[in-house]
Formats: sequence, structure tokens, C-alpha cells
Amino acid sequence: MVCFPSSLPRRLGAGLAAVALTVTGAASVSSSPVQAQAKKPAAAAKPATPAKPQRLLLVSWAVTKAAYDRIIPLFTSEWKRKTGQTVTIKSSHGGSGSQTRAVLDGLDADIVHLAMAADVAKIQQAGLIQKGWESRLPNNATPVNSTVVAFTRPGNPRTIKGWKDLDNKDVDNVLANPKTSGGARWNYVALWGSVTEQGGTDAAARTLITGVYKNAEVLPKDAREATDTDVKRRKGDVLLNWETEAILAKRSGEWTTPYKVFSPNVLTEMPAAVVDRTVDKKGTRKVAEAFARFLYTPAAQKAFADNGFRPVTAEGKAYARGRFPQVTFFRIGDLGGWPSFDRKHFGKGGVWDQIFSQTR
Repeated sequence: MVCFPSSLPRRLGAGLAAVALTVTGAASVSSSPVQAQAKKPAAAAKPATPAKPQRLLLVSWAVTKAAYDRIIPLFTSEWKRKTGQTVTIKSSHGGSGSQTRAVLDGLDADIVHLAMAADVAKIQQAGLIQKGWESRLPNNATPVNSTVVAFTRPGNPRTIKGWKDLDNKDVDNVLANPKTSGGARWNYVALWGSVTEQGGTDAAARTLITGVYKNAEVLPKDAREATDTDVKRRKGDVLLNWETEAILAKRSGEWTTPYKVFSPNVLTEMPAAVVDRTVDKKGTRKVAEAFARFLYTPAAQKAFADNGFRPVTAEGKAYARGRFPQVTFFRIGDLGGWPSFDRKHFGKGGVWDQIFSQTR
């Protein structure tokens, strides 16, 4: 049996009493009103400071204005709701070729949405847009499609039924200048492909185009001016222009005669891209990229469809079902793609320059 010294119980008891006193004292101190007042509550977290407002410039071709007047407020409202940041987006509209040259000459566009990939490629070649821009957005960076249609006078007095009917000395054609207008280049592609995509030769295509432009009294600088020439000023017998322009003219009541969609026809592809040099200089990359992606949302695709463009997403196509006539389409890729076609036809001394010198 182990024996403890008689003093140990006394020492243990004293120790326990001391511990009890210490705990009691601590409880007493923690409940002291003076100490409670001295102890400050943790500071509340400050709300995050909203990002500074930003301004973007969208540079696009003439026909997109009505669609973007609706799309831009949708985006800026959603962006404000999600991020708290105020964004102002200004838009500039004109002929795609002219808009491209303006950007190359120093117009600080954050985003470009142009009438053809060839125009975006020129901005890339100047070092303003990084290579690979086509892969950064869905559908090769193309948020909308359209095609080429013909406006004819009421009753179609010139009996315009197809492309070949435009090559007639008695028909006054109205179409924009392909040197300044992207839509006009698509007109040219549609005319060229209407021959070659049905087995015709380049020589036959050139003959058709020469006849069509020889019968054009004036060549407006862009698609909107071409519409004004034919629809508002009542000049010419037939106008070649975007399907979008025909839809908007009918919606506004400016044009009531049914337009004609010839087949085969070109499916126009109009790409968008963020201008890397500008957004990196201005610090607007995040919001510019978000706006470019927004063009593929159901809200934006519906706005495009409501303003005459053919949507490219599944949701957009479902929304627009039945609005657009069915056409046998070919694409610029079927004609070799924009780089080679643009160089051959619209480069200095190319096919268009030769035709122009024969027809003006």
C-alpha cells in the first residue's frame, strides 16, 4: 500500500481552492461593466467599392444600328446588375470598308462588328487584333447571318425574276460601291457565285457583273445610302441590298412591295472581334469581351432577329422560325474564302478595278 504524506491532502485542497478562486475571478472580470465597455466590437466589413465607370466604342457597319440600339441597353443594364459597374457603349455605323479604314487610321474601337471577315483581317494584319480572333467566340466569331435580296418596283414592271435579269440595258440597278461597303461586296459575291456555283466559268461571272454595274447610274457609299436612293428618292428599277434592309424598310412602311430572294444565294457571315490594342490600352478588356459574348445570348439573338438578321444560335433560330424564306445557300468558303477572293477581286488592279474602269 502506497502512503502519501499527511500534508499532501492539505496541499491539494489548497491548490483546488486556488484554481477555483482563479476561475471565479476570471468570470468576475469578464462580466465587469467597465471591461465590457472597454472591449470594442469587431469593425463591420466595408462594402466593396464599385469599379470605375467605363466607356466602350463599338464600330460596326451601317445596317446594324437598329439592332444595336436595342442590344446595348440590354447589356449595360445586365452588367450593372451583375457587377455594379456603369458602362456606356457608344456606337459608330457606316460602310464596313470605311469603318475598317477609320479603325486603321486611329479610331479607338473596343469592339468591331464588320460586314465581312476580310475587314477584320485587315485590322489584325495591322497589329490591332491578335491572331486567332475567330476562335475566341462561337460560330467563328460570327453572331449573325444575312443574304442579298432585290427590291423591285410595284408590279415588277421590269420582270426581274433572277440574277441574269439584272444584266439588261433597260434595267437601272441600284447597289452600293464595293470599295466602301461590305454589303456591296456581298452583292458582288452573290452575283459571282450565282454563276460559278452552278457550273459557270469565271469569264461568264465577270460578264454578268460587268453588265449589272454598267446599268447602275450611281454607286452609293454604303447599304443604308443605297436604300435611301431607291426607297426614299425612288431612283432605279431594282435595288440589291441586305435582306435586313428590306425587312426594316417594310417594317417602317417605307417599302410595301414584296422583295425577292434569288436562289442560289450567298449566306453572308459578319464577324465581331475585340480590338486587343485598344482594350489593353484603356483597361476595358473584361467588359468588351463580355459584350462580345453577349451577342450570342437569347436576348441579343432575338433583338437581331427582330431587326432583320438571321440568328446563329439554336435558341435564336427557333425564335426566328418561319420569318425568313428558305434559300439554297453557298458561302464565301465555297469560293475560296475571303483572303483569296478579296485579293483577286478587290486588291489594287483586281477584277473589280478592271470592271469599274469599263463601266464608269
